[in-house]
Amino acid sequence: MVTVHYGGKTGTPLNLEVSDDYLVVRTNSRQCLTRSVPAQQSPISQEACDILNQYDVVTRFDEAGVEVLKTKQHEGSQQLRDRARTVLNAEPELQFAGRVLVDTQSHQPVVYTENIFIKFDDHLTVGDCEALLGQHRLIIKRKLDYARNSYFVEPSEHPGMQIFEIANELLALKEVELCHPELVRENRQRQIFEHQWHLKETIVNNQTINAHINVEEAWELTQGEDVIIAIVDDGVDMEHEEFRGSRKIVAPRDVTRQSNDPRPLNWNDHGTACAGVACANGNFSASGVAPNARLMPIRLASGLGSMAEADAFMWAAQNGADIISCSWGPQDGVWYDANDPRHDLYVPLPDSTRLAIDYAVREGRNGKGCVVLFAAGNGNESIENDGYASYDNVIAIAACNDFNERSAYSDYGASVWCTFPSSHGYPSKTPGIWTTDRSGGLGYNRGDSRQGDADGHYTNNFGGTSSACPGAAGIAALILSYNPDLTWTDVREILKQSCDRIDEAGGSYNAEGHSPYYGYGRLNAKKAVELAKPSQANEQLRYSARQDVPIKDLNKAQLSIAIADSRAMQNLAVEVDIEHTYVGDLIVSLFPPSDNIAAHTEQPILLHNRLGGGKNNLKRTYNLSNAPDLQKMVGQSPEGTWTLQVTDEARYDTGLIRGFSLTVDY
Repeated sequence: MVTVHYGGKTGTPLNLEVSDDYLVVRTNSRQCLTRSVPAQQSPISQEACDILNQYDVVTRFDEAGVEVLKTKQHEGSQQLRDRARTVLNAEPELQFAGRVLVDTQSHQPVVYTENIFIKFDDHLTVGDCEALLGQHRLIIKRKLDYARNSYFVEPSEHPGMQIFEIANELLALKEVELCHPELVRENRQRQIFEHQWHLKETIVNNQTINAHINVEEAWELTQGEDVIIAIVDDGVDMEHEEFRGSRKIVAPRDVTRQSNDPRPLNWNDHGTACAGVACANGNFSASGVAPNARLMPIRLASGLGSMAEADAFMWAAQNGADIISCSWGPQDGVWYDANDPRHDLYVPLPDSTRLAIDYAVREGRNGKGCVVLFAAGNGNESIENDGYASYDNVIAIAACNDFNERSAYSDYGASVWCTFPSSHGYPSKTPGIWTTDRSGGLGYNRGDSRQGDADGHYTNNFGGTSSACPGAAGIAALILSYNPDLTWTDVREILKQSCDRIDEAGGSYNAEGHSPYYGYGRLNAKKAVELAKPSQANEQLRYSARQDVPIKDLNKAQLSIAIADSRAMQNLAVEVDIEHTYVGDLIVSLFPPSDNIAAHTEQPILLHNRLGGGKNNLKRTYNLSNAPDLQKMVGQSPEGTWTLQVTDEARYDTGLIRGFSLTVDY
């Protein structure tokens, strides 16, 4: 048995054990063996083919040419696995055939990659970190931007299963905060004009459907202009007629192949449908919730838990995405089988992905934070077992149906924030959601009008929380288009307040108005946009100080502002302008007036804590979203002297405080 720790030394351990029933194979050509050619044309020997015929494929990672196989007969499986490894490893076409680990709780396969994510303590220098990596014979594959002193590394020699021992030895070092091997699981996508019943009341199959999000009235105010929605999925058909336009596609990326071409490959149909639900133009046969929003397609075809996940959030945040929609997550149990053991499987969020999400909600949108949404899941099971959708910094979207009730498969629990219309699971009034499909019959609809349109450009049966999530992302785009000054937490609160409570009898709503099945209810686009209307503060004043104050090595520098107004603050933002050649050396704090009530009971307000590595200069606005400690000042008087303090924690680099300002709403 091996153990992995997400969350550092005190994190919850994940226990894995070697399974006799599974085998993992990888080809040198990166082409999956069992999808290649007939046996007589196979690149491997007849003996190898005979071995493979005794296994079934349970998981493929197509981009890597990796397949996980399970023996058809349990008896004698260890001997068969060992013989298979001997035979297959002798094949020139195969890079390796190896053992597979399984989660001891669910017995589901987990693949390790011989790569390690590691984060050192923030107070170490880059030189200290890289010296420690060298001492442990680790090769740096990438230095990561989303968290200080974080690296993606590999051992200098192939360690096999010793990768777990290496990671745990590193984690035990006092200098190491987080460390875990890269573990990959199957990434299970969240899927089950007059046809678009989720957007407006309409007639489908001679039945009136009134279970929509009230978007037409919202469109009278905005259709998502100047907002960018990132769809992180298996690729998007960028040439689809509903995504045409010179400004529609922005910053496309494939984080799996490390290219700027996120077009889908074979069987990659999911992302195009998701993108259509969010922001299809509505010029031909399908409209998204926010038709004038721009689309950032990010193809993620790597397994769950891979470093590519973190890359997707970084790419989105650094290239201007306002909203990040994720219709994927851990494997679900079969929703109609109460005895499926996967219902009780907890899959944690890897530290590497968690820190990248944190970066997006902290640094995205110039500090106002990207809005990150996840599909709640389709297992008819607790969302709390999903470390992704239940994470505090994301918004989890469940599904409701055309009967104004919960979709049969939709996951439930305290982390569900709200619902959006989708398919039902059981037979219903409609087959599901009408949306874009890969053009020309390459996707779900092969060109059958019963499944969409006769040309195969659209599908009528998209569904699951996969469809609900980008729908909610579209409403978030309408909100930010109407009021771009909102933080991501503002958007989350508006989504909550905009919901219509449905299924009062069966929703189990609590005293706070939350249901484990619907969150705060079904989203209402019109209400959401109306709630986003910029508030008219009684008065907004800006107080500034401009002076060049030297920041010397291993010293503190200060600049102050005096305010005479004694009225209570309704909102507060702090803008800093610092010149420095290595902002990762700096801690930036704000000291409220010494006679302020909050100042007596709290520490100084921390604005910046040694993030950014070797980047030059720090010119940024901090608000209630990206600097939550500012919240304690709301309702207080600003009267007195405010001091910005910059502490240089490392040698060699120096700089200047150029100035700072306070913007106060009364």
